[in-house]
Amino acid sequence: MNTPTSVAHSLDRATCTALDAADALAPFRDRFVLPAGVVYLDGNSLGALPGHTAAHVQRVITEEWGTGLIRSWNDAGWFAKPVALGDRIAPLIGAAPGEVVLGDSTSASLFQAAVAAVRMRPGRRVVVSERGSFPTDLYMLEAVQELLGGDEPLERRLIHDEGPSLEDVLGDDVAVVVLTHVDYRTGRMRDLAEVTRQVQASGALMLWDLCHSAGAVPVDLNGAGADLAIGCTYKYLNGGPGAPSFIWVAERHQSAAKPALTGWHGHARPFDFEFGYAPADGITRFRVGTPQLLSMAALEASLEIWEEVDLEAVREKSLRLTELFISLVDARLAPWGVEVVTPRQSALRGSQVALRVEDGFAVMQALIERGVIGDFRAPDLMRFGFAPLYVSHADVWDAVAALEEILSTEVWREPRFARRGAVT
Repeated sequence: MNTPTSVAHSLDRATCTALDAADALAPFRDRFVLPAGVVYLDGNSLGALPGHTAAHVQRVITEEWGTGLIRSWNDAGWFAKPVALGDRIAPLIGAAPGEVVLGDSTSASLFQAAVAAVRMRPGRRVVVSERGSFPTDLYMLEAVQELLGGDEPLERRLIHDEGPSLEDVLGDDVAVVVLTHVDYRTGRMRDLAEVTRQVQASGALMLWDLCHSAGAVPVDLNGAGADLAIGCTYKYLNGGPGAPSFIWVAERHQSAAKPALTGWHGHARPFDFEFGYAPADGITRFRVGTPQLLSMAALEASLEIWEEVDLEAVREKSLRLTELFISLVDARLAPWGVEVVTPRQSALRGSQVALRVEDGFAVMQALIERGVIGDFRAPDLMRFGFAPLYVSHADVWDAVAALEEILSTEVWREPRFARRGAVT
């Protein structure tokens, strides 16, 4: 095993059940809605529903909206929600109060933050990212290049495992480096503090994408001295489909930051309805328009759970679950050439494991039909997310057992499992 948190285990289900009985986080499982007969290993795409979310959202609808009507902008604190909930997310990412604000979609928040970062480094005309980043990050950076490029777009340099490396592309012409902390495909985790140090040593700003980190692994943005970050709340934070993203800007940068979108909720005096734009102080200037209050209500319910959680315990269990899964895959699935793509070294791994197997899409569809829900990412990766608050060790055993059965019987070859929907 790779770390002191590793758990020695014999490979049988009884051991998994015993680990669950001794698990300090096990009581949180009952706080989520988990369908009977389902092993849910896709919390890295959409977190499970907290049991009290529906009632909380219903209260917001019937009382705050239905009875309070427009008065709730003040009486229920609607207008302050993006910053108030940002302050509740802050401890999960190593941020301070007043440094996090809820935004729109993750793509829009990345655009906001990236434009601000480039503007804070005038004269530098290069944006660095990674070829394997989630595509929306790269698409948004293309837009940033065009918007701020003047007569010609800013230059973009992309690093890759096979080269060039980050060291190869850094220089005094780089304005900002945008990287994902935990890779969405493989689950590989970067050293946040070391990469930040390396980037800042070149004079560039470091912008982190925390979509697969927040709620999955401990993050300490201020401890690392990072500059900006964005992330989503519908994965490990269980905010629900369409839950808002967040933007973090270190306090030292906020007065100089100029977001791309200068909406009225980011104005210093939004209800003076002035003709010209004047940015609000602090993180509030990154607000744009009317917040998605019903989505925020769902997130607010989930954050009540997260305020009770020890992130170090989450990380410890995450390592147990992922190491158990990898061990079982090695022991039981080798005859079918299943390849573990995720780093085996614990310090380099987030809270997911990716497998490469022949016709992985069809295999995953067959697995989902058996009640084990993961997902597939083109061209060839099956992904399994391990959300420690509600995934058990027995779930891990059951998932690998189901996958072994599907591979051994070759049921995945049935034509129906090859049909693709709009979302894979």
